[in-house]
Amino acid sequence: MTTVSLTVNGKAVSANVDPRTLLVQLLRENLRLTGTHVGCDTSQCGACVVHLDGKAVKSCTTLAVAVDGASVTTIEGLAHDGTLHPMQEAFREHHGLQCGFCTPGMIMAAVDMVNRRGHQLDEKTIREDLDGNICRCTGYHNIVKAIAAGAEAMGKGAAPVRQAAE
Repeated sequence: MTTVSLTVNGKAVSANVDPRTLLVQLLRENLRLTGTHVGCDTSQCGACVVHLDGKAVKSCTTLAVAVDGASVTTIEGLAHDGTLHPMQEAFREHHGLQCGFCTPGMIMAAVDMVNRRGHQLDEKTIREDLDGNICRCTGYHNIVKAIAAGAEAMGKGAAPVRQAAE
């Protein structure tokens, strides 16, 4: 067993894990943060997306030992003091979900998209950036609308914007 220490949703945590433990397993099984979903186990569907040091990653292919000392934000960490994050609110308002299984990963990917690309996103950009996230229930129409609305709401001071990497 190996001890990993990291910050998850703003709180310092430590856990003893097998060196083969995936980040998604650490989050779901050790920390009981079950909003991050396992959909495919192959990094294809995006249901497991979390933010690692502010950038979206697929936690089903990230080893927990590799994130020792890092900061992780899950879907549970977006809302503050009972108020939904603007992107979460936009998904609710624009019906950007159906069964909800892919929704946490979609929202985390969408927040990252806004942080990288800014608050004015067109449909083409949103659809291209969602390439790594699969929804098996919808035609993505309402997801795209929700992301555009969430991006605009984030631009009104609701969340900080991270500059894209050079």
